[in-house]
Amino acid sequence: MASWIAELQEIVGREDVLTDPERLLAYECDGLSIHKHPPAAVVFPESAEEVVGIVKVLWRHRVPFLARGAGTGLSGGAVAVEGGVILELARMNHILEIDYANRLAVVEPGVINLMLTRAVADAGYFYAPDPSSQMACTLGGNVAENAGGPHCLKYGMTVHHVLGLDVVLPNGEVVTLGGHGTDAVGYDLLGLFVGSEGTFGIVTKITVRLTRQPQAVKTLLADFLSVEDTSRAVSAIIAAGILPSALEMMDRATIEAVEASVYAAGLPTDAAAVLLIELDGLAASVEHEAERIVELCRTNGARQVIVARDEAERARLWAGRKGAFGALGRISPDLMVQDAVIPRSTLPEVLPEVYRIAARYGLRMANVFHAGDGNLHPNICFDGRDSDEVRRVKEACREIMELCVRVGGTLTGEHGIGLDKIAYMPLVFTDDDLEAMARVRAVFDPEGLCNPGKVLPVRRCRAF
Repeated sequence: MASWIAELQEIVGREDVLTDPERLLAYECDGLSIHKHPPAAVVFPESAEEVVGIVKVLWRHRVPFLARGAGTGLSGGAVAVEGGVILELARMNHILEIDYANRLAVVEPGVINLMLTRAVADAGYFYAPDPSSQMACTLGGNVAENAGGPHCLKYGMTVHHVLGLDVVLPNGEVVTLGGHGTDAVGYDLLGLFVGSEGTFGIVTKITVRLTRQPQAVKTLLADFLSVEDTSRAVSAIIAAGILPSALEMMDRATIEAVEASVYAAGLPTDAAAVLLIELDGLAASVEHEAERIVELCRTNGARQVIVARDEAERARLWAGRKGAFGALGRISPDLMVQDAVIPRSTLPEVLPEVYRIAARYGLRMANVFHAGDGNLHPNICFDGRDSDEVRRVKEACREIMELCVRVGGTLTGEHGIGLDKIAYMPLVFTDDDLEAMARVRAVFDPEGLCNPGKVLPVRRCRAF
């Protein structure tokens, strides 16, 4: 170990290679604290050239490694399960180019999601994918997980907004995937890389699409006395041919946590659930669709529907929604956030069963999720120091995943498989499917050094 540590120190400097066990504790988990694995070292490159040098050293010594940004991921994807090296890319945080004529920006992977939107806002643009952690999460991490967010219902996931990537492969070779154009000749390796969860290589430069700000935006809040009515209203809105830019749901447990926190948004704490609905586009169409949504919500049991009166009220409502995970963090030491996706039409069936599963295991459950595309986020509040409670959390999570797959859903919508959902992969994929994925992975990483132990399960005598 001493030899390759010394080589890394030559590249970035002694102070930028962490090996002290106490300092490494900050990197033992990501936003999902149930999985903890301390790395052997953490390195802080500041340029693509330093990333290449670091990777070549680790490749030569056969030391596993992975990239990490803000560590806000929720799948255990940014932890070193085999005691490898973390390349912390937070210092590579420069916006390299903004090209309004072609509606694109070129950034380094450590740029914070929200900072890009703020940088282009005065010119009338924004970056559409907006995870709840957008004030902290980095664009490199968004690429790794194919991150979503509330407004991805209308605007699409990260993959729909990435035009090109510069990537350091696990052997240190640098390749460019995609480019500045809207289409590329040949196989879509760019689309393959986005969402590969850091198992194919390390991104050092990202070209993203910028979106023009809409002419009008209208935000509505509808509250209901039952979760089932709330779910039916979601299906009714989409079935009516209306595509909101965002359609979010929060249940009573989440509302109570938000209103007791610094994110308080004036949500009704006696409601069983609320829908936060946002429309954008041409002013005339937004006004018409808002009227239609009010009617649909009331038809499906809404107690009241309010429309944000100004930008300040709209911002307050969104602060409540995006602060929900932080608010829930006040309830217990640990939070398990799941991320299954189900058909919207099954929401009235699935949500009550999710609550029953939590009750059966004696667990406290709160739901806040992207209702418009059926991307559930059941949040289980627990104490990771209680081994029996941890066991119950894991068993409840498996039942929830099995339920979602059974109704035609899948394992993740935006958080990724990482380490947390590996055991569930056979619920969706056959052994042949997994072996095919492993062959693709081996093309990029034949030695299995890049973020090992993630996405694909490893079984006795057979590594997928």
